[in-house]
Amino acid sequence: MIQHAVRHVGVAAGLLLCSATLTLAQGNATQWTKDGNGYVRVQQDEIVQLDARDASKSLTLISKQQLTPQGQSAPLKVRRFTFSDDGRQVLLNTNTKKVWRYDTRGDYWVYNLASKQLTQLGKGRPESSLMFAKFSPDGSKVAYVSEHNLYVENLADNRITALTTDGTDRLINGTFDWVYEEELDCRDGFRWAPDGQSIAYWQLDATKTRNYLMMNTTDALYPFTIPVEYPVVGEDPSRCRVGVVPVAGGETRWMNVPGDAVQHYIPRMEWAGNGELILQQLNRRQNESKLMLCTTATGAVKPIYTDTDKAWVDAKAEAVGWNWIEGGKSFVWSSEKDGWRHLYTIDRKGKEKLLTKGNFDVISLESINEKEGTIYFMASPTNATQTYLYKVALKGGSAQRVTPQNLPGSHSYEISPNGKLALHTYSSSTVYPVSDVVALPNHQRLSGGETPAQAKNLKLPTPEFFQVKTVDGVTLDGWMVKPANFDPNKKYPIVFYVYGEPASQTVTDRFGTGSNRLYQGSMAEDGYIYASLENRGAPAPRGREFRKAIYHNIGSLNIRDQAMGAKEVLKNSFVDTSRVAVWGWSGGGSSTLNLLFQYPQIYKTGISIAAVDNQLNYDNIYQERYMGLVPEDKHYFVDNSPLAHAKNLRGNLLLIHGTGDDNVHYNNAEQMINELVRNNKVFQLMSYPNRSHSISEGEGTSRHLAATFTKFLKENCPPGGR
Repeated sequence: MIQHAVRHVGVAAGLLLCSATLTLAQGNATQWTKDGNGYVRVQQDEIVQLDARDASKSLTLISKQQLTPQGQSAPLKVRRFTFSDDGRQVLLNTNTKKVWRYDTRGDYWVYNLASKQLTQLGKGRPESSLMFAKFSPDGSKVAYVSEHNLYVENLADNRITALTTDGTDRLINGTFDWVYEEELDCRDGFRWAPDGQSIAYWQLDATKTRNYLMMNTTDALYPFTIPVEYPVVGEDPSRCRVGVVPVAGGETRWMNVPGDAVQHYIPRMEWAGNGELILQQLNRRQNESKLMLCTTATGAVKPIYTDTDKAWVDAKAEAVGWNWIEGGKSFVWSSEKDGWRHLYTIDRKGKEKLLTKGNFDVISLESINEKEGTIYFMASPTNATQTYLYKVALKGGSAQRVTPQNLPGSHSYEISPNGKLALHTYSSSTVYPVSDVVALPNHQRLSGGETPAQAKNLKLPTPEFFQVKTVDGVTLDGWMVKPANFDPNKKYPIVFYVYGEPASQTVTDRFGTGSNRLYQGSMAEDGYIYASLENRGAPAPRGREFRKAIYHNIGSLNIRDQAMGAKEVLKNSFVDTSRVAVWGWSGGGSSTLNLLFQYPQIYKTGISIAAVDNQLNYDNIYQERYMGLVPEDKHYFVDNSPLAHAKNLRGNLLLIHGTGDDNVHYNNAEQMINELVRNNKVFQLMSYPNRSHSISEGEGTSRHLAATFTKFLKENCPPGGR
């Protein structure tokens, strides 16, 4: 999940996320031409169109000179761009600033390709305050959010109409609060109607959400606080509702979504045709998902489909867009109701049809080619560490693998609108990422495929993938990088890298696996075994039972899986059981502490970075999704938190945390410090003032973090064979 990728920032050198996963927040998806044979991108401060079939063919659409505002000497630095539906205008996003994770705030300009005019939008609004600007369907207007209010600007005369005026820091129109953004991947909070006459938008009322006060003690003579609205476990979510407002201005018509507007979430909403919306509602426990059609003229709401789970139901994977087919009569949806994540078609009356039958998980939906009657999706039925492209008939049937069999590893695709071409990237633990253009469905390479020059002299670790079966009968995937010049007659120290929670996998066959950017030098050359295991609860494509066994059990089941898996690994004669270390970041930091505290006979040294030490400290959407609700489920949060087991520390512990962490707050570290002190447990601590969850801000920070990590590991888990 994108919103929790930050929970393990910088864990492995070269750790790559599929480009599609960061589309909304980090930049545009590939801007394909309407015929699907070319794509457009920013290249050397110009906007260029390339022929996907022939890399030598390119056309400059907007030059540097054309991107240079009147009176200025340098072209705009374009971060994102979008074409109007008729292709005559381009919306340019520049001068962007971060809103928590991503730079979704900035300035917007429109370039008219016919008149060759470059015009800035939002004149009179504060600099870099515009968010999620979008053309109207006819290209005559642009809507955007600024300072939590929604505006429409007429491009003919640049007249600005405020559609909402009640927005404040806590009454949020057209975008979202901290926790919706972090845990539900919600950022862009408004949608143009197909006829361009109205706009649907979210409104969140966070006025009752308490602030977490982060303390800045270094940037002024007197310390000051930085407030973040942050609902911890048990605190109510923001009141959430969806409304529709005319673009000419006027009253908002609110949709009459049933139930308590506070005790629910609306993670996804789109238009379902003129005069109708479709939305997804999750209950507070997130174990019931309802899809509803809304009549915008009256606000009337009709539930059409319900999905439930004893654990939790995930929000619709794509944050923006709804996968309509048959001219809007039905759509494609995913569910785990039969024990595997499969694709279904659902019509407007809620009638469903299974498309991807079989004992395998659909990892993600990639493309629907209705003309050819084909759906493309990612899956890996026989190896949960890898990802491949598959296709299935839109009417359902047997899935067929599209990715060639001779390319084992991890693949990603950006498929053109006509479904005939794809930008394809491939890597594995031993193969540097390679990009090419392929024709579908035969996967014929049309261009690209060359190994980048920087890869030729790069020395990669060589992980060995394996499986272990624990004493509980659970089979876990793992990888291991053995020391250079490995001698099976010697015993080597082993360092386990762990995450352990539902937000991320660590055992994947892709570039970067087996590397550790926090280690200065080479772990293999220095004589360490480096390894990782994938416990139940990780989002691996191994079925619902594997993933959701962790419900109520973060800090228990995942920790036992890791420990029992480690016991099997330690049976290898070349592993020195007196030199066993474990480390992790965020959820992995929590797992590190629990492993060190609960299984001190196995793990002798631990490095815990940015850990949730007390699950009651973390945000409600994430932690309640996997652990339940308080007060009735409070014992799960308390009993499974590292804080409850700190008294059992016997080994060597290094705690690392940034005091400016807005995600996993520094009070986690301080509560752990207090508990260790109370129990007379000696440990080491490294606090980074005002650094966020990534601990990356400030000159020299990353270098210092790596030096601290490496020194502690070498002193407490000495390298080398014996």
